[in-house]
Amino acid sequence: MECQECHQRPATVHLTQVVNGKKTEIHVCEQCAKDNGYMNYGEENFSLNDLLSGLFHSEGPSPFKGQSPQTHPKKETLKCPSCGLTYNEFARIGKFGCAVCYETFDDRLNPILRRVHSGNTRHDGKIPKREGGNLHLKKEIEEYKNNLRQLIEQEEFEEAAKCRDKIRSLENELHQDEGGEE
Repeated sequence: MECQECHQRPATVHLTQVVNGKKTEIHVCEQCAKDNGYMNYGEENFSLNDLLSGLFHSEGPSPFKGQSPQTHPKKETLKCPSCGLTYNEFARIGKFGCAVCYETFDDRLNPILRRVHSGNTRHDGKIPKREGGNLHLKKEIEEYKNNLRQLIEQEEFEEAAKCRDKIRSLENELHQDEGGEE
């Protein structure tokens, strides 16, 4: 969509105003929005990145412009062995440097993820039951296999045998479903 003011740049600011039941929409570029007073960029502005990185500073205030984040001594020394990113750098920029960062900062991330995701820290994906077909059954089998490994490590062999039987039952169900689809 083109800017309604200058007709040169794409419209990136979309304003809607309702006055006396009459709706008016304005679509302008960022420069025209600043020039016409639709937007006010002062010293107190902050980006979405600042907002998200504020989540990583649970000990103190968010690091908005003019504020320095409070640091914890252990966080300063925590560093990714692969890319060299420190926890403080991660908290400041809000992005990981590599895939190893997830493992390196795992103990710091779980409390944050619990806050953001209402206590959930595990992502199981989004697959509707009617579309997922056997994927739900395969996930359930995988969960039972993980549980079986834990039971064997804990030497709880009676529970492990029950878990093994459940896995066999689910695998038979899976093979019957796959056989019926062919």
